[in-house]
Amino acid sequence: MARIILFNKPMNVLSQFTDKGTAGSPRATLSDYIEVPGVYPAGRLDRDSEGLMLLTDDGRLQARLSDPKFKRPKVYLAQVEGIASDEQIAQLQRGVTLNDGPTRPAGAERLDPPPALWSRDPPVRYRKSVPDSWLRLTLTEGRNRQVRRMCAHVGLPCLRLVRWSIADWTLEGLSPGQWREA
Repeated sequence: MARIILFNKPMNVLSQFTDKGTAGSPRATLSDYIEVPGVYPAGRLDRDSEGLMLLTDDGRLQARLSDPKFKRPKVYLAQVEGIASDEQIAQLQRGVTLNDGPTRPAGAERLDPPPALWSRDPPVRYRKSVPDSWLRLTLTEGRNRQVRRMCAHVGLPCLRLVRWSIADWTLEGLSPGQWREA
């Protein structure tokens, strides 16, 4: 039976087990949190994003979880600069055309600030003169920095991005840096 690990990736952690970046100042990786041999991430999450990552020891399952052709829904909570208008929400729902082509339609809705979220370290920069708001976005594809690029495309730069769920798995009950087996 395949082993599946749910991990709440903190901000500034690479979604890999080793840092092949610049020498000098090593960056945090999955190996700083997960000491389970033989598991590998099913997909990626940007270093400046937080939230759910799935890891497994089953290569075929890993491919099915991360391949966009299987259209597994991923839910993101995005804190954006500005207040989303009905038209901006509608654009996200229809899909937008990015420099690498059109996106699939996305689930998109305005959201009250999520009470279950932890404080971010470092905190999001607060500006008195610029309001911010939250969106809930559901995607069935996973291009590089897609949520951030879609939000920016409609005029809502992303300040904070948390992946809340992948298919039926959620972050429920996991603090940043914690993991559990599914």
